Amino acid sequence: MTRPNRRLVIVVRADPVICGHSGEARNLAEVARTRGFDDVRLLTWPIPALQAAGLPLKPLDRITPYSDGITVERPEPVGDYRVPDGRYVAGLTGRLVELLAEPVPTTCLSMYLAPHDVVVGDAVAAARAAGYAPDVRTMAKAVGSDVTNVIRSCLREGRFGAAVVLFTTFLANDRVLAVSEYTRQEIIASARDVDVHCGTRFAEECARRVAVSYPPIDTSAYLDLDPVAVDAALARRGLERDGYVLFLSRVARAKGIYDLVTAFARSRARSKVKLVVAGNGPALDHLRALTGDDDRIVHLDDVDDEEKPLLMRGCAAYALPTKPEPEFVETFGIALTEKMLAGGGPVITTTTGGTGEAVGDTAILVAAGDVAGIAAAIDRVVLEMSPEERAAMEVRARDHAMTFDRARVFDDLFTAPDPITLATPRSRTA
Repeated sequence: MTRPNRRLVIVVRADPVICGHSGEARNLAEVARTRGFDDVRLLTWPIPALQAAGLPLKPLDRITPYSDGITVERPEPVGDYRVPDGRYVAGLTGRLVELLAEPVPTTCLSMYLAPHDVVVGDAVAAARAAGYAPDVRTMAKAVGSDVTNVIRSCLREGRFGAAVVLFTTFLANDRVLAVSEYTRQEIIASARDVDVHCGTRFAEECARRVAVSYPPIDTSAYLDLDPVAVDAALARRGLERDGYVLFLSRVARAKGIYDLVTAFARSRARSKVKLVVAGNGPALDHLRALTGDDDRIVHLDDVDDEEKPLLMRGCAAYALPTKPEPEFVETFGIALTEKMLAGGGPVITTTTGGTGEAVGDTAILVAAGDVAGIAAAIDRVVLEMSPEERAAMEVRARDHAMTFDRARVFDDLFTAPDPITLATPRSRTA
């Protein structure tokens, strides 16, 4: 077997998980194969572990295959029931050590810091301690919810030790990244809170070293869609072009789905369009029970990667009225930019987190939680907006979304020099 010349390992929650960083990992992997990486690996979790976690998953039989040279590895857990969660982490770490033991120049990228960044850090340390002398460069990317979920919950609950561990492992990487400027500022603010409580100096280092790397998007999957394919997809679902408002995302309170359903019920436009709720998530069962008697609301929980852009292209408007919740804040909004690439009706969203970076000035923005504002935005798009205004918004939106093309994002990420890391004490007592 021929040994590879250059390897990229991405440690991530990969497909079939429905989440932003899953798509990011796929897109980076695909571009890496065109940029001299002859061995690309996604190191991720066994399917049963993902199912047991209750994560929203795509239909397993309809996952788009990866290109040749990209391998998805799902190491089995190490040990038995007496080692609960650590079994899976041990499996991931052990497999990465095996890869690092081979004399192949390797880049390791961890996405979603807990626990993937720990996996990379422990594996690199173990490989070096074992005498393998790996030729490895490490990157860690905060994709958003690892800040709003893990770090913020540490701060809320006074568990500062866990926050210290997360920042220490994060900053131990050669490059440290954030998915948006909003996320970068959240990291710095969280580090400052930890510094005040613990006497550390994480904020200074984060401000100096954390760079923004926006989500890479496969723009080709959303551009130049076949009108015949769009019409066929809509016909299969009993839909018509411009005959529905689309919500396609994780079905959760933080995505604003309850606000959207309430706003749609109050809108004048509901007599002309349906509301299509496409996706899975923790609020799906409750939402179905809540809206089951409304024949103007359609639920789709089996939309795959091929159908998604077709539904986006055919809608009268795409609505994602995301709102800040304790467990989640929208730190970018990948689905927004995908919709902008696909064309069709305008995007309606809120001024939450990093959504402004995703949509620029090309969407209809309302305040988070403003049900009346959402209803008015739906009515404006469906009942008042002229074809010329819709077409102009579509062009501007697509131009903005093209800045997140996966090849451009990859090249910016892998050609930028590593920042110079100055020796900075992280504790005032050190």
